[in-house]
Amino acid sequence: MKSDWTLNEIGAEINGTIVGRGDTKISSLATDSRTVASCRETLFIALVGGQHDGHNYIGELYERGIRTFLVSSTPDCKEYPEAGFCLVENTLDGLQAMASARRLQFAGEVVAITGSNGKTIVKEWIHQCVGDSIRTHRSPKSYNSQVGVPLSVWGIGPGHELAVIEAGISQPGEMEKLQAIIKPDTGIFTNMGTAHQEHFLSLDEKTREKAKLFSGCKKVICRSDSFVNGTPLVNYLEDPESEIVDWSLEGEARYSFMITGRNHTQTLIETTIGGQTLKFTVPFGDDASIENALHVFVFSIEKGLPAELVTERIGALEPVSMRLEMLQGVLGSILINDTYNSDTGGLAAALDLMGQQDTKKGRMVILSDLLQSGMEERDLYSEISTLLSSKNVDQFVGIGPALCRQGALFPGSALLYDNTLEFLKGMDRTLLRDRIVLIKGSRKFGFERITQELQLKTHQTRLETDLNALVDNLNYFRSLMNPGVETMVMVKALSYGIGNIEIAKLMQFHKVDYLAVAFIDEGVELRKAGIHLPIMVLNPDPSGFASMLDHRLEPEIYNLRGITALHQILHLRGISYFPIHVKLDTGMHRLGFGKEELEQALSWFQKPEFHVASVFTHLAATDDPAHDGFTREQVNRFDQLSSFLCGVLKDPVKRHVLNSAGIERFSDLQYDMVRLGIGLHGIGVSPVLRPVSSFLTTVSQVRTVSAGDSVGYSRRGMTERTSRIATIPVGYADGFHRKLGNGGGKVFVKGVKVPTIGEICMDMTMIDVTGTDVSEGDTVEIFGKEQPVSELADRAGTIPYDILTSIPERVKRVYLQE
Repeated sequence: MKSDWTLNEIGAEINGTIVGRGDTKISSLATDSRTVASCRETLFIALVGGQHDGHNYIGELYERGIRTFLVSSTPDCKEYPEAGFCLVENTLDGLQAMASARRLQFAGEVVAITGSNGKTIVKEWIHQCVGDSIRTHRSPKSYNSQVGVPLSVWGIGPGHELAVIEAGISQPGEMEKLQAIIKPDTGIFTNMGTAHQEHFLSLDEKTREKAKLFSGCKKVICRSDSFVNGTPLVNYLEDPESEIVDWSLEGEARYSFMITGRNHTQTLIETTIGGQTLKFTVPFGDDASIENALHVFVFSIEKGLPAELVTERIGALEPVSMRLEMLQGVLGSILINDTYNSDTGGLAAALDLMGQQDTKKGRMVILSDLLQSGMEERDLYSEISTLLSSKNVDQFVGIGPALCRQGALFPGSALLYDNTLEFLKGMDRTLLRDRIVLIKGSRKFGFERITQELQLKTHQTRLETDLNALVDNLNYFRSLMNPGVETMVMVKALSYGIGNIEIAKLMQFHKVDYLAVAFIDEGVELRKAGIHLPIMVLNPDPSGFASMLDHRLEPEIYNLRGITALHQILHLRGISYFPIHVKLDTGMHRLGFGKEELEQALSWFQKPEFHVASVFTHLAATDDPAHDGFTREQVNRFDQLSSFLCGVLKDPVKRHVLNSAGIERFSDLQYDMVRLGIGLHGIGVSPVLRPVSSFLTTVSQVRTVSAGDSVGYSRRGMTERTSRIATIPVGYADGFHRKLGNGGGKVFVKGVKVPTIGEICMDMTMIDVTGTDVSEGDTVEIFGKEQPVSELADRAGTIPYDILTSIPERVKRVYLQE
């Protein structure tokens, strides 16, 4: 199997036409222009979708050193004299054809995993169980889509003996394409649920579609006591040539397991194989983890590993973190906490996230030995050293005996330690100052101690933000927008409480057109953090105009006082051309020019010092159909006033009126730009929107309180029966409204919603957990995926904006990203 192909060879495999240089070697593929590293051996796939076209970034990538491109239309090659282009009819089809050709060259075993849940966990646990015995490649992260699968298959190298690929679909007809790419020898069918059901007529149809992955498999592993609407899952495996290897916890199967003991941290299991009784422990207590572990157990036995070794490794399975965490660290640092992929692919993904952060900060990586890589030690760490260099890492810390042995491969500034304790004792904290720090270690090295030592806040209460969900929401709103319409994202009030800098960086990375803040100070903070997008200030005070000009912030102008004050400072500084945004009052009656005021200000807007970048208004009730008539009245007034203004200005002026709810409900009113705010956070009309934030804490103490006793201040909470009362470290000083006390609010813990009891204290709240098995240390959700923030707001008699923006900075912000 070849490790590197030339562009000419790729063209021959996929019937592509080579334009320009075809002799360049290809060692890696990239589909995202924002994360591709500068590497002449990277082939960029110019994918085309409803909201993007990779061809638009060829010039930018060429300047960054990329020299080979898979395209469906050829640019002017004179502009790119050193580049090579492989021209195909459809670049996604071309990518998939490349992966199919790569797969045919692989002589090892390919395992394909599908199902509604557990694909990534099973894949990672297979690696944990067999990786030390068999050189294994597996899909990076959750690469299971029409793009992710071919990228995963392309990663199979000549040194691998086993490839584990996960596959997922969102609509009929997709799995046949993935099966043709993967061509699996062995299949694992995890289970079926309702996730991604929207494009299928029924769960039965989706199950049949997923089962097509196993066509041609020699062997398929499946749970026989798993059912889809009463039908055993194994009945959907229709290929008569495939050997069905079934297992069960109830009923007959080739592998029958029995649970003999269980608590919330571990499960004792017994089975008989070849007349030998095996007893082993799964280090998890939930049903999903038990099922995933038994899939892995069966696969490992079928693979020929000794039963004693398999039971030992099942007992040592480690949790799989599906996300990267971003935390505020000491000395102005940002910590990226990652224990997900202990291989170079996982490291590359984490470094990509690091690359999205403030480019003014230095980049530091704290890395442990990577276990179960299947590579020769020197080759592995040579590859890592090259990767770190390509990602502009300026300080490397290696922890572990292997890294110490291979220290000569890294720059002279690298710091090497035999173990984590040695690092904690000898580390120089000043190295972290103003740096982005990636902390990535195999779990046996105990890197959670490093994270605890270096993070700024250790308060157990935290606000978690799912950055993937936020981007999905952004893309949903973009899908509603007409071609050419620009996007302004509101990041005022700490971006609705979750963190203005972090969200601004993410929006800049995803190429929105504008940001908006409420006050000048907020905009200054973004500029200092490296945000270069245009920023509109919604309520600029003239006293801060000097700072506003210094940081290239664009003011909203809504009255004569503002325009005259701005003109005065522009004149003093000799600035002859500055962008402003004119606000019109069309019925909100908060800020803005009415008709008479606009007439008075017209001569000011015509002065050469001012460039009216946009004119806009605020619609009062786009979320309420009962007021649609008033919304239309506002729009009519806006049309009249904006046309009056634009008619006397020389330059074109952008117009915008829609907020999040308006984007969803008034597609005809998009004008030149829309303003996206609360919808980005998952609050809106469509069920497609994903919740972004989770307000979480933990149980500090659980006690039994006798019937008739009081709980909390002023004895407002009284127990009607002997009760179990838990205390959680969150109070009204953390943004948990006092109206939610005395049963007015509920929180989610251990699978149920439980009520508050007694008054909400400043820093603590008591909850009634009677009848549950809640214990100290359990996670509690104030709002999030199980209890939406809108539901909590209703209970408090307020709105989601109020809940989100009431969470103070003392609550730790954690950012999660796949």
